[in-house]
Amino acid sequence: MKFSIILLILFNLSVQAQSTDEMAIRNILSNQTEAWNEGDLTEFMSGYWKNDSLLFIGQRGVNRGWMTTLENYKKGYPDKTAMGKLHFDILHTKPLSEGYFFVVGKWHLERSIGNLSGHFSLLFSKIDGQWKIIADHSS
Repeated sequence: MKFSIILLILFNLSVQAQSTDEMAIRNILSNQTEAWNEGDLTEFMSGYWKNDSLLFIGQRGVNRGWMTTLENYKKGYPDKTAMGKLHFDILHTKPLSEGYFFVVGKWHLERSIGNLSGHFSLLFSKIDGQWKIIADHSS
């Protein structure tokens, strides 16, 4: 009986931690949306791992590095007209382990020069106690 109670407590703690982690990740994506919609690409990038090993896969292929990713965003979205208004729809979240989380979703840009949309998959890692995107595949 004691063993069952201990298992139940451990399960509840695990679910709470997962919920807390998922909420933190959803908050990062919400903050990114807000920063994008304010035209602040540097703040948008705060959700990403600021490291040369950051992996970004997009229309132009595979790129590595936080600064490279920021520069590519600046080239592709040079002003607020090009950036438009961003909206994310989260389709799937899955904890992979204590330190990794996987997210799949849709992105949509509403723009006066023509809307854009696509899908993304993100791999988050807990680095120094904070969740950061370490790999992004957006199409």
